[in-house]
Amino acid sequence: MIYKFMITEDNAEIVHSGLTEDGTVKVYVEKPDTKDCFHHMTCSIPSYSIKEVFGFSEEETQKYMDLIKVNSHLMLESSKH
Repeated sequence: MIYKFMITEDNAEIVHSGLTEDGTVKVYVEKPDTKDCFHHMTCSIPSYSIKEVFGFSEEETQKYMDLIKVNSHLMLESSKH
């Protein structure tokens, strides 16, 4: 199951998976872009390992990772339901 978590001030949408068998949650960030259609990235929590990045700069990637880290406890909790 995919859970909608938030839409950021720059119109990026953050969603996450349910808790997987190995105890991780996959987090997806997607942002509309006029040239590429969408920029996106995928990471896993609680390890915070980035699996894929397309279109985001290093600065943007870090900004979203910071947001994910601050809110990971909420995503982990809601992924259990």
